Amino acid sequence: MSTKLTESVIFEKSVEGHVGTTFSVKPGAANHIPEEFRRRSPLNLPQVSELDVVRHYTRLSQLNFSIDTNFYPLGSCTMKYNPKINDKAAALPGFASIHPYQPEETVQGAMALFHELEGMLCEITGMNAFSLQPAAGAHGELAGIFVIRAYHLSKGRQRKKVLVPDSSHGTNPSSAKLGGYEVVTIPSGADGCVDVAALEKALDEDVAAIMLTNPNTVGLFEKDIIQIGKMVHAKGGLLYYDGANLNALLGLARPGDMGFDVMHVNLHKSFSTPHGGGGPGSGPVGVKKELEEFLPVPRIVQKEGRFFWDYNRPKSIGRVRCFYGNFGVLVRAYTYIRAHGAEGLIRIATGAIVNANYLKAQLKENYTDPYPGPCMHEFVLSGDQQKALGSSARDVAKRLLDYGFHSPTIYWPQIVKECIMIEPTETESRQTLDSFIMAMNKISVEIKENPEQMKNAPFDMPIQRVDEVKAARDLDIRFVKKD
Repeated sequence: MSTKLTESVIFEKSVEGHVGTTFSVKPGAANHIPEEFRRRSPLNLPQVSELDVVRHYTRLSQLNFSIDTNFYPLGSCTMKYNPKINDKAAALPGFASIHPYQPEETVQGAMALFHELEGMLCEITGMNAFSLQPAAGAHGELAGIFVIRAYHLSKGRQRKKVLVPDSSHGTNPSSAKLGGYEVVTIPSGADGCVDVAALEKALDEDVAAIMLTNPNTVGLFEKDIIQIGKMVHAKGGLLYYDGANLNALLGLARPGDMGFDVMHVNLHKSFSTPHGGGGPGSGPVGVKKELEEFLPVPRIVQKEGRFFWDYNRPKSIGRVRCFYGNFGVLVRAYTYIRAHGAEGLIRIATGAIVNANYLKAQLKENYTDPYPGPCMHEFVLSGDQQKALGSSARDVAKRLLDYGFHSPTIYWPQIVKECIMIEPTETESRQTLDSFIMAMNKISVEIKENPEQMKNAPFDMPIQRVDEVKAARDLDIRFVKKD
């Protein structure tokens, strides 16, 4: 990617008389369009050739960072390479050309994929049943909260609170709040893990569940997870597992074996699908046996070698999405799991852990390591040293763009000052990691030499630093023709 690449808007390329491919129109064809739907004035479209259009949009695409062009170390997002075979499988006519309104007997292959994928996810996570219906991770969280509420109501319990660690994903408290619960924050200890003593004080008969993930958001394994599970269960509460960090556990450990009762899986993170910018995603929700009856309908069942949709689930939370799930993402995940197999999934997790620990060991000399020692698939650093010199974690992130790397996650979780959260994933090579290390360490030196100048980074991108708050709240993409 050329960081100096620029591109004007397509209207500025317009030249009177330039056209792309044209097609002949039969005389009188417009008469088929009702009068009230016909245009009264010509469209204000640029006049450009087909070649100019192709080059314009190709250059625009090259202005973007993507996993196919750049290292994308966004902590917690698991932005890894997605094998193209998965897209090819999802594009097969038997998958791409069917419709959910078709009779069950005409889509038995697709339903078989649903059934097998549910079984795979159960085996990988230690859950007993899955619904593939939720369309994204946060959607799966909300479905899981609804399952938890339905479970407690079936027991005649009106529980009011959900416990959430202070290092949790922002969607955790949001999902609990949307589900009608009061959110109670549990602090982290000095070691970055849940403060068990604080948890014990917060537990009472009003607690419906605790939402956490393992490894947690700062990339550490919750070593007290078995104890935490026993404590919550003793009060009649449930454990909810946020599947955002499942990539670190594939084939190595299972949330179900740690005591978790409900979870969602981000298929687009751990099991392949290019994501970002709002989609696409898929967040299947899984449960232990005693919660299965509350899963969304319909449920897929197999009888006498045929697959059917079962809507007769009186205790179900109901449908949470139109039709049966984000099908293309489900096909990609199925293909990815089948391609890797059990041993391949273990290699994914171990590769992610090794890469993260390698980066952490090479960067801790120039950036503060708030939690010394081994990490799992991701880790956090602090830019407090850079802050003391008059610079910031944001400056580090913006300067990385000039070196051809997407920024890591910054300023989150907020329990770490000037937080820089890095997840390399298993797909990055040693050469890529070394280049990233070199860039990060160079930026540290640059800040020491001229911290004020770094506030203007990036220097070589088509657009320099913008007011991000204003851009989000006052977006203006109108084209004003120059005189």
